[in-house]
Amino acid sequence: MTQQLQIIKSQNLKEKPEVAGIPFGSYFTDHMFIMDYTAEMGWHNASIVPYAPFEISPSAQALHYGQTVFEGLKAYNVDGEVTLFRPDENFKRLNRSLERMSMPKIDEEFALSALRELLKIEHDWVPDGENQALYIRPFVFADESYLGIRPAKSYKMLIVLSPVAGYYGAQLNPTSIYVEDYYVRAVRGGVGEAKFAGNYAASLTAQQKANDLGYEQVLWLDGVHQEYVEEVGSMNIFFVRDGQLVTPELNGSILPGITRNSLITLARDLGYEVVEERIHINDVEKGLTDGSITEVFGAGTAAVVSPVGIMNIHGKDYRVNNNEIGEVTQQLYENLTGIQTRKLEDKHGWVFEVTSTVK
Repeated sequence: MTQQLQIIKSQNLKEKPEVAGIPFGSYFTDHMFIMDYTAEMGWHNASIVPYAPFEISPSAQALHYGQTVFEGLKAYNVDGEVTLFRPDENFKRLNRSLERMSMPKIDEEFALSALRELLKIEHDWVPDGENQALYIRPFVFADESYLGIRPAKSYKMLIVLSPVAGYYGAQLNPTSIYVEDYYVRAVRGGVGEAKFAGNYAASLTAQQKANDLGYEQVLWLDGVHQEYVEEVGSMNIFFVRDGQLVTPELNGSILPGITRNSLITLARDLGYEVVEERIHINDVEKGLTDGSITEVFGAGTAAVVSPVGIMNIHGKDYRVNNNEIGEVTQQLYENLTGIQTRKLEDKHGWVFEVTSTVK
């Protein structure tokens, strides 16, 4: 049966904020998408409704056993047109996360169609300032009222929207990273490759530890040996080593980032050799010491590209490229954002148009 989409518009529209002055992900648009699932009916009641709190049972399974996954992507205002960057990949990854958490998959085409309708309603929320966008957060959680450890029988899916400036501000200022060698984020065979809320909750203690020591981000090592590089808290990690672009290979405990995949493709288009391999943290330390590693950067939807200027490894600080953004990092950033903003040719068909004209 074809899913129908009901639309109920808000009668009380909010005042739009000055995007540059609000913290990332703290202000939300007038409407949201919501849809229900039950074992008997499947996904149903798909609606776009005014953004508002809703009731949830105190015994909802997500609150007790953590069945909740999410995605993150952005809509851009490009010369009056609202566009998306590879949204189909986000919904594919959402389904992989749902499958890993024993949750019901969604119809990817319907979800993308519903998102487009939501964005058509909220088109004037898409900011047009430099490095600004409308952040999109689809998420699914178990709402069955039942205190028993098994997959739930009812769920909700929502999509909420939030206007955002650059994650680290307007400039690509290098960040500082603390390599965590006590706590671990995930293990192969676990849920590290899923965009599962618990992965992020498990990272908070180490993130606070890094912040207290004066560092902005945590670089996680593998959960077995605690010797091999995995990813940064909210990003995948890349190294420029002897002119090659090097990144940890996907191993089941690393999130398969869409920005990661896009940068690998673009780097090869630009003629760089890209190596995906297991990277020992001692080899990173050696490369920063002897100069064979010249650049380090993180990559993810929120930040796009984040150059690393300082890495603390085993208690010692290493400066990367004199704490400045590197040439390769800058080139990849400009190429990726150039495609997202249609300043450069989209050879791979990554940009999806949502509206033809923003009124």
